[in-house]
Amino acid sequence: MAQEILEPLVRERVLPRIDEESDIDEDGPYVVILYNDDYHDMMQVASQLQKATGYHFDRCVQIMMEAHTRGRAIAYTGNSEDCERAANILRQIGLQVETDKF
Repeated sequence: MAQEILEPLVRERVLPRIDEESDIDEDGPYVVILYNDDYHDMMQVASQLQKATGYHFDRCVQIMMEAHTRGRAIAYTGNSEDCERAANILRQIGLQVETDKF
C-alpha cells in the first residue's frame, strides 16, 4: 500500500496597509540618557536617580553603574513630559543628561 505525500497547506497572508503618517506616536516613548559623571560620588548619583525616577534604590544603583562602566545608560523611559521632568531633576545637581525619542 503506497502512501500519498501531501504538500503542506500554505496560505498567503496579506498585511494591512498602514498609513505611516498617522501611526507615528508623537508622545513617546522617550528616554532619559544619563552620562558618566566624575564629579559626584556614586551614592549621590543613585540618590538623585531615585528622586528623579521613583525607582527602587537598587535599580538606581544598577543604572548608575551602567553609566559609570559604559559611559552612558538609559535612566528613565516615558512620555516627553515625564522624561523632561526626570532629566531636570537629574540636572539639579549638575548631572549630564539628555532626552531623546526612542
